[in-house]
Amino acid sequence: MTPHAPHSPPRSAEVHDAWEAIPGSPEATLALCCEHASARIPAPWTTTPADAPWMGTHWAIDLGARALTLGLAKALGAPAVLSRFSRLLCDANRPESAPDLCRPEVEGHPLSFNVGVDAAERQRRLDRFHRPYHAQIDHMLNTHRPRLLFSVHTFTPVYIGAPRSVQVGVLFDLHDELAARFADLLQPLDLRTELNQPWSGKAGLAFSPDLHGRKAGIPYLELEVRQDLLATPGQVEQLTGPMALALAELCAGLPEVHQGPASS
Repeated sequence: MTPHAPHSPPRSAEVHDAWEAIPGSPEATLALCCEHASARIPAPWTTTPADAPWMGTHWAIDLGARALTLGLAKALGAPAVLSRFSRLLCDANRPESAPDLCRPEVEGHPLSFNVGVDAAERQRRLDRFHRPYHAQIDHMLNTHRPRLLFSVHTFTPVYIGAPRSVQVGVLFDLHDELAARFADLLQPLDLRTELNQPWSGKAGLAFSPDLHGRKAGIPYLELEVRQDLLATPGQVEQLTGPMALALAELCAGLPEVHQGPASS
């Protein structure tokens, strides 16, 4: 299967045009989200042959992120919400006003489906994809009231020609101690794990978990895994088990959430 081929949802998943939702156990202490889980460009939008080289790359999808999210959800009985549209069509990890919400070009190549996107077209994509995706995360948090919201992402081994030595990044804004604790719990993986790398949650680059974690009044973190660590199903499985154990221990040390439902 190519990285951008259609994915079959798990049998228990609820599938919407903008999202796929995995139900969780009533006892789940963790909720998951994955903003860049798909390279899907649905009708009426189309790609051209000139767009094709970019559609199987990190520009279109966080390679490996969907598989890791589903693995963690299964291992932990956690609910999850995953996007079903490409970040190139509408980036779910950006605020609605972001200039790169609908990125017009990639490395100098104009994207055919983003040429001439005006205010009306932005609204169309927000209404069809961005807003339903985020509304579903609110619904998940209202239903489960977890102790932690955890967003799963991946990043490229090389950036602008420079190799990246970091293998796992833990992004955060408000929760410095929690992020450091999680990084410590990942030590059995024997991977180079750094805080707020390869970019920083304090710079607003963890938009989705920040938005929903603050709204729900719960801690939130964003995970970044280097893509070469998730290139095969075996690698995903190898990483999922220890990471699930670390998340379970992390959540066990967090207080239960007793307040009323998050506002939507």
